[in-house]
Amino acid sequence: MKERIVVIGGGGHAKVIISILKKINSFDIVGFTDIDPKGNILGIEYLGTDEILQDLFYKNITNVAIGLGQIKSSSIRKNVVSKLEKIGFQFPSIVSPNSIINEDVLIGNGTVIMDGVVINSGTKIGEFSIINTNSSIDHDCKIGNFTHIAPGVTLSGDVFVGDDVLIGTGANVIQGIKIFSKSIISAGSSLLSSNSKSGIYRGVPAKLIKEIK
Repeated sequence: MKERIVVIGGGGHAKVIISILKKINSFDIVGFTDIDPKGNILGIEYLGTDEILQDLFYKNITNVAIGLGQIKSSSIRKNVVSKLEKIGFQFPSIVSPNSIINEDVLIGNGTVIMDGVVINSGTKIGEFSIINTNSSIDHDCKIGNFTHIAPGVTLSGDVFVGDDVLIGTGANVIQGIKIFSKSIISAGSSLLSSNSKSGIYRGVPAKLIKEIK
């Protein structure tokens, strides 16, 4: 019997998650919520705002997928997760069948693995992170919570990425690098040395352009 799940959010990120859930075929998607009234997405019903979630939980719909993207800050997603945890919802990891996940890989609750992703052995990914389309994570990497690895990112082996990090589209990180929590690696950048503090890094090679307190 399929487990019932509701998707939080009705934008582009939610659309991709709905598509992946359909391919997994082990969940019955009961619908999605959003702050703005919307029509159906990919045939999935708009249920209303998040105000209905308590009632859904009472109806034994206990699984949610966070369909909210994370571009600069994880604060909105964190606030939503906190509210849902208080209600009692569960957050299954969602892994596209069109990704390659090798042996000895751990994926935390609420994390989403998109199409075309490759994750190699020994890697551990925290909770509520986004590993986006066609990104590549090599062996023995450690990725924190609420971190977004954007489309086309390449992480070489043994990279450490903290919590609340954004690594932008097409960025490259060489082996053994450590990235502080709450950092942003701008799109297209190449990080060739560990960053010394939390901040925004940009360029080839990437350099600190703004510190984040």
